[in-house]
Amino acid sequence: MSQRRSYAVNMVVNGRKIKEVIIDPHYESRHSDIDDALILKLVGYLNGREFLAEEKDGEWEYFMLDRIEHGGKFYRLVWCMGDRSSLIGVINCFRR
Repeated sequence: MSQRRSYAVNMVVNGRKIKEVIIDPHYESRHSDIDDALILKLVGYLNGREFLAEEKDGEWEYFMLDRIEHGGKFYRLVWCMGDRSSLIGVINCFRR
């Protein structure tokens, strides 16, 4: 499994400016039909929207968005945001 990868973005999620998306390679071990380019497209669906955290652990909030439609298929995206950071960390992504 490779290292986490970082991508520059310019978006707003939950009223916060997001400048970076970090993708954890966890998804690669079980979801070979998904790649970073697809994940970045799915992350783009978060832009300009508000989400309630599924869980909070210290300064980190964890989110899940299910049934994101892209290309006639549905996906689930699991991500996190830190209280004082301008990044989204993608924990997992898979097809529904």
